This record gives sequence, C-alpha cells and structure tokens, in this order.
Amino acid sequence: MEAVARGLYSALLLALKPFYVARLWRRGAREPAYREHIGERLGHYEGEAPARRFIWLHAVSLGETRAAAPLVDALRRRRPDMPLLLTSSTATGREAGLKLLREGDVQVWLPYDTPGAVHSFLRRFRPAVGVLMETEIWPNLLHGADSEGVPVVLANARLSERSAKKGRRLSALLHPAAARLRAVLAQTESDASRLRQAGAPKVEVCGNLKFDVTPAPRLLERGAQWRRALGRPVVLAASTREGEEAALLAAWREQPAPRPLLLLVPRHPQRFDAVAALVEQAGLSFARRSAWPGDPPPEARVLDVWLGDTMGEMPLYYAAADVALLGGSFEPFGGQNLIEAAACGCPVVMGPHTYNFSEAAALSLAARASLRVKDLAEGVQQAISLSEDGQRHRWAERALAFAQAHRGATERMAERIDALIA
Repeated sequence: MEAVARGLYSALLLALKPFYVARLWRRGAREPAYREHIGERLGHYEGEAPARRFIWLHAVSLGETRAAAPLVDALRRRRPDMPLLLTSSTATGREAGLKLLREGDVQVWLPYDTPGAVHSFLRRFRPAVGVLMETEIWPNLLHGADSEGVPVVLANARLSERSAKKGRRLSALLHPAAARLRAVLAQTESDASRLRQAGAPKVEVCGNLKFDVTPAPRLLERGAQWRRALGRPVVLAASTREGEEAALLAAWREQPAPRPLLLLVPRHPQRFDAVAALVEQAGLSFARRSAWPGDPPPEARVLDVWLGDTMGEMPLYYAAADVALLGGSFEPFGGQNLIEAAACGCPVVMGPHTYNFSEAAALSLAARASLRVKDLAEGVQQAISLSEDGQRHRWAERALAFAQAHRGATERMAERIDALIA
C-alpha cells in the first residue's frame, strides 16, 4: 500500500514540476533569492561532492532557522569537527541561515521531494544524521534517507489538531514516512500524542527550543534607548499577516488622541510596500524604519506609525515597545512565536487563533505574561490600556520569568541527536 501511495505521490510531483519551477520564478520577481540556485532544488549541484560527512539540519523558514540556532551551537560543541549542511525552503529562511554558517559549512535548498532529486542530494552530501525542524515530513526524503542509512530526527516537533486531521486523510502516505523517523523530539505532550497517532514510533517530549533563543543584547539595549527617548507609550503589532493590518489601522484611528506610537512590523518582507500603502490610505503619519540607518530622528517621535520594514530586528522592536499585539492570532493563521516577546520582557495581547502555539499560549496566560481578546478592536483597546498602565513593569517581569522557566530543551535534543551519529 505504501509503495502505491508513494508512487502516485511521486508521479504527481513529477507532473507538477514545471509549475513548481514557474512558481519559484514568479516569487523571485519580488524576492530574488527564489531565482538563485534553482538547480539545487531539483538535485543538480555544481563542483565536486564534499569529502566530509555533515550534520544536516533543515529549517524551512525564518522562525525555524532562528529556533535552530541554539541547537546548532550545542551540536557544534559535541561534534566540533563535523560541518553543518543547512537546507531551507524559503528566501527568509535561507538569508537567516547565513548567520549560522562557519567555515566548512554548506548551505543549499532542500530538494524537491521527487525520488531523483532526493537520491542526488543524499548521495552527494552523505549526511551522518538529519535533523528536520518542527513539522517537515517528506515521504520520498524520509524513504531515501532510510535506504541510505541516514538516521533522521524531527526536532522541536509540533503537530496541531488541525494539521493532524489533514494528515489523517493522507495516512497511507504520511504514516509510513513518519514511521521512518529515528526519533521525534516533541515540544509538548499534546504534540507527542498526535505525532504518535500520525505514525511516529519513538516520540519523546523535550520542550521548545524557542525558549533557549537568547535575544541579542545590543538590540535589546538599542530598543530600550528608543523607548526612553520617545517619552510616550509604544504598542507593537508584531509579525502581522495579510488581512490584519487594515483592521488594525481602522481600529487604531478610532482611538481618542493622544494615542501611543504604533510600531507595525509585517511578517513577510515582500508585503512591506503594501502595508506602507495601507498606512498612507488610513491617513496616518508614518515613517519606515529603513529610512534611517541609525536611531530615529527627532521628527519621527511625533508620528502616528513606525513601519518596521527590516529583517532581524525583532528584539529591538520588542524592547522598544510597552506591549505587543501578536500577529497571526487575529485571523485564522495560528499565531506567531510569543516566546520571543516574553524573552525580551514584552507582554503580549493575543487574539483567538493560536493553534500553532497552543501550549505556549496557555502557559503564557497562566503566568500572566499575556492577555487573550476576542478580536482586534478589543486587542487595540487592551494594548493601549496596558501601555499606559503604571503596573506595566510587573507584566514585563512576569514575561521574563515565564521565558526563563521553560529553558533547557536544547541540551536534551542535542544529546539525543548526537547519540544517533555513527
């Protein structure tokens, strides 16, 4: 049954390959990285194959790459002579991955999940172990790794109930793939239970790597300086998604003056210009963070909105803010990583949709490091109220304590992965 399901799946992917390449080319019009090294995605590589074996880590996008940073450091300490092979699927993930590389490391795109591309990838790099971050279960990739004797681990693994339901409809394909994972290191017991039901045989709860990510001190200090210099409350809308910004700006305009500064940071860089247009259409005065190379000029302090149109500066934005509205939680996107906000001492106001981070959201609420609201209009009111509250520092202290209390996943996962390296 598995061979039939995987054969049909592979045939479908091969038929769709021209459309896949065309989609990459279209996305490359906005993000040029998608047009670079397309051959790698199809299993075509330049130059001679590396002679050394690698620790292979796949982090699909920006969030997974950032979460992987402490794990990469821990594995380097255990295996200092084994280089890193880093794969990604998105432009933001590949760019963030550059910061993880050292001399001797290699970065390539994850191959398209066809038998030929997977076979070429595994034969070229011969990884000693593979680490897939969070949710990446690819049938041909896992079948090929098993055939080549490459142990593969799903690290920082999570599986929402919504994704589990979708997976059950493809159980003939996905259950055998999950069964080939040598270990699954889950974030929570709920994730572990769903992953066992999905076919993973060896599942262990190790916690969430995101609690071990340390915000850059220089960014925290700079953000604190901005906040002191502003002399007014700051509400951050963090990692907003399409559909949220328009509702946010409408709700913001309805608030009586004087309002706090709204620091608006879209999740996807390709939407920066579109969000800037929305702010302009709303009739709010604004400036783009990218417009000043250093600290904001004095004239920027009186504006309605700052648009955070830069990458890699989220700790700065959290440190500059009194409170954050959690993007992705006010529309059914599943929420974003609220742990980073807590680690920066920034309390969070979240909407009803946090199914991708349900355990972390519940723990944060229990620790009184965050608030839950029913919609953006209520979220704006609560955020403004909290930003002007004289007890705001107590929320910040609880957020920091919440982030500190759940650290330790990195070493647990590194130990399990290291044990699998032959």
